[in-house]
Amino acid sequence: MAETKNCKQCQKQFTIEDDDLEFYKKISPTFDGKTFEIPVPTLCPTCREMNRLAWRNEISIYKRKSDKSSKEMISVYPADRKDYTIYRSDEWWADDWDALDFGFEFDFTKSFFGQYNQLLIKVPRVGLFNSQTEDSEYSNFAIGCKNCYMSSVIYYDSENTHYSYVAFTVRDSIDTSFCNNTDHSYACTTLNDCNRCFYSYRLTNCSDCWFSIDLIGCRDCLFCSNLRHKQFCIQNKQLTKEEFQAELKKYDFGSYKKVQEYINKFNDLRGNTFVKYANIIKSEDSTGDDLIECKNAKKFFNGTRIENCKYSFRGIDYKDSQDFMGGNAERVYNSQNTGWGSDYLFCSNAHRSNNLIYCESCYDSHDLFGCVGLRKKEFCVFNKQYTREEYEKLVAKIIEHMQKTGEWGEFFPLSISPHAYNETIASNYFQHDKKEILELGGKWQDNDFALEYEGVFYEPADDIIEYKDEGKQGELLSGILKCEVSGKPFKIMPQELAFYLEHGLPIPRKHFNVRFKERFEMRNPRKLYHRQCMCEETGHGHDGKCPNEFETTYAPDRPEKVYCEKCYRQSVI
Repeated sequence: MAETKNCKQCQKQFTIEDDDLEFYKKISPTFDGKTFEIPVPTLCPTCREMNRLAWRNEISIYKRKSDKSSKEMISVYPADRKDYTIYRSDEWWADDWDALDFGFEFDFTKSFFGQYNQLLIKVPRVGLFNSQTEDSEYSNFAIGCKNCYMSSVIYYDSENTHYSYVAFTVRDSIDTSFCNNTDHSYACTTLNDCNRCFYSYRLTNCSDCWFSIDLIGCRDCLFCSNLRHKQFCIQNKQLTKEEFQAELKKYDFGSYKKVQEYINKFNDLRGNTFVKYANIIKSEDSTGDDLIECKNAKKFFNGTRIENCKYSFRGIDYKDSQDFMGGNAERVYNSQNTGWGSDYLFCSNAHRSNNLIYCESCYDSHDLFGCVGLRKKEFCVFNKQYTREEYEKLVAKIIEHMQKTGEWGEFFPLSISPHAYNETIASNYFQHDKKEILELGGKWQDNDFALEYEGVFYEPADDIIEYKDEGKQGELLSGILKCEVSGKPFKIMPQELAFYLEHGLPIPRKHFNVRFKERFEMRNPRKLYHRQCMCEETGHGHDGKCPNEFETTYAPDRPEKVYCEKCYRQSVI
């Protein structure tokens, strides 16, 4: 029967629903002939997600030396993080060391998490999640990429893409976030199958669109919203090709000052348009946002082909799971960055494995409990090898111990995360100050390892046309710019300048971290509100205000008019 509880972290009430209880029972593991039930969570879904993401540093990278070879490396661990052993990626994946060498027997007089922290500190850690890449050593969570700089969560043959975040098959683009199969685009968020799009949000199958929002199948559009399969439009007004080209000449996209005016106009457009309550496509019985081909995905955000899952975000091809982030897995609970396997409980960074419980950075393995950094192993506890029979009996005994200490069913605490909270992606989704995090037992990074500069800052020309001159190019590339928001110094890279020149875009005046934050904040927070459709248009099958209700990420105090699916479809042009 459903329960109402108070979160022990934020003190807010939350509900354990009937299907949650069924799920916990379904995934409860059995060892030595005894089933160990997963207890109901003590934290609300928001705090559970925050704690998981505090183990995930996606965008904070540093220069340091490898603890194995002393070679210079790019790492998610700063040089002052001396309590951990950090290897370069190629060194960590090499076969000349074995994480079993760092194992030890479990001590039943001590807490599980206290001992697990000792193991985390002893076992070498990979400095950067970067594999099968070429000329992309400054990118994190990068796989199969080429010539990508300062980008993270970038996969699937992305190439020549810089300062981007969550980029899947994105090519020749800069400053993009949450984009898929997109080329030659700039300063955009949530693009799918797009080409040559600029300063826009939530476009699908579009090209040559500027300062636009929520377009599908459109070409050559400027300051447009909610259009479908249109071409040659400005402010949703249909023009001929000749009229469009004549109007377009009145805009100067190469001037930084003019572009700031256009951005302000675009922001006004975003606030004064009507929107669909959620971006849920080809899905059934699902709630959340940005869902594609999902079935029974509840309170889920950014999911593709999700089935019977809940309380999660950024997932693809997942089934029968709750509280996770990752791809291609099933029967997962309270874990982050797990995939290509099944039965992950309370895990972090585990792939191509099965039956892992309380494991971190383990790969190509099965039947592990409380392990760190293992590859191609089985029946291990705290990085020590056991027979199947020994493993079953020991794990059962440890879980019984954890039940007594109150640790069983809890994710790894903030206190033993190898990252400072303000380094992790959790700080972007859940903003807390240092005092709050320290009170929760987390770490905080006070040192600023950014480039220090006390000289004269370079002032970029307003219009990109000035940099067709090679002398001017040399001055820009050798100069140090000052962020107009944060005051931090930054440089323009040669490949970056080439992109701006090719597309006639002005030199940015903001540090790339500031630009990332601005794009990040374009997306709605992952919180649902129960609301009624705001449509009052005639001809939509209702008298006065539409009676349809729904769950939406648009808060009641937002300026947009939020429509249900039916009214939205009838309103788009």
